[in-house]
Amino acid sequence: MKLARYTPKTPEEAIAFDELLLIKAESGQIGETIWFWDPPSFFVVLGRAREVGADCHLERCRQDGLKIIRRISGGGTVLQGPGCFNYTLVLSYDRSERYRNIRDSYRDILGKISDGLGKKSFDVRFYPLSDLALDGKKISGNAQARKRRFFLHHGTFLCGLDIGKVSGYLSHPDTEPEYRSGRSHENFMVNIPITPTEVRNVIKGAFLPQDISGWRPDKNFLDQLDGLVASKYSKDEWNFAF
Repeated sequence: MKLARYTPKTPEEAIAFDELLLIKAESGQIGETIWFWDPPSFFVVLGRAREVGADCHLERCRQDGLKIIRRISGGGTVLQGPGCFNYTLVLSYDRSERYRNIRDSYRDILGKISDGLGKKSFDVRFYPLSDLALDGKKISGNAQARKRRFFLHHGTFLCGLDIGKVSGYLSHPDTEPEYRSGRSHENFMVNIPITPTEVRNVIKGAFLPQDISGWRPDKNFLDQLDGLVASKYSKDEWNFAF
């Protein structure tokens, strides 16, 4: 597994980077990868099949200059910004037979992470399909995109997000996990009292066999990343497809 080291210059680039890692793995050019990143500004990320008008307060997003970007993975729509710590795993199905089943893969991956946080005295629990929660409140949402040989699993940890901002930009979801019980964003989400560095170390400890040197994308990779941003993630045809 490679530990990718790259700081995206724009929100579009951050979302495109995940897809390109998966493409490169599937084509046999990179293999398994882990990547971490922190957004310096606020923007909205839509799940692959989510409807912009149903999920976002569009006028407020426009007034405040928030970009709205659609990702390739499923799941719900989220607010990204300062206080969000993001991780990406590109994994081979050969790593575990359980990874071929979506539900089992979430349970396995998030179970490893919650076990690691448990060693730091946090009673973090997994709630299907794809959440981690502390004292019944969501601290991490996760999503996946799948190809034939590899799949992308990525997620966000709340490590200092101004949660009051979420309801200003996002509607209450039309579907929700049972444990949410209709709670508002503010009553459902909570920051885990841990630093992003500590979260990073927990995830690295679960998936990296040892501390390895970082992999940095070469010029060819970055040229393809620019192309993916220009042709897809900067286009309304993709971002506002639904």
